[in-house]
Amino acid sequence: MKVVLQRVKKASVSVEDKKIAEIAKGFLIFVGIDKRDTIRSIEDMAKKIGKIRVFEDKGGKMNLDIGEAGGKILSVSQFTLNARTDKGNRPGFGDAQEPEKAKDLWLKFNDLLSTQGINVEEGAFGEHMDIEILNDGPVTFVLENNTLGEE
Repeated sequence: MKVVLQRVKKASVSVEDKKIAEIAKGFLIFVGIDKRDTIRSIEDMAKKIGKIRVFEDKGGKMNLDIGEAGGKILSVSQFTLNARTDKGNRPGFGDAQEPEKAKDLWLKFNDLLSTQGINVEEGAFGEHMDIEILNDGPVTFVLENNTLGEE
């Protein structure tokens, strides 16, 4: 599992010029589900995102997690994060999970984030989306799960 996490002041997703999701302060996360991902790998990633301390405290130090900062999450499934780009000029997507299973895991992942008391908005799985971002910092992290294939 690979997640690109951006701390944002605001973010929104539109499909066919209609805004379907929007958050103020929080995280915009792009979520790539790999063929090897399991329930355990998405549980571990959800815990990591819920506890990662990247919001500034009163002293200006990145010391607060999203709950402490009162932030929300906008979650966008993005299979292209699993692209192989090491050979040639055309990305290969053989490592990306099949769409039906990827959708189920992504929705479960979002539910796991919600169970931590985080408000989670969602993009539209499998749709062409326009995404507006006001990155805060910029603060961006690439998180990769190390429990792939483990149950």
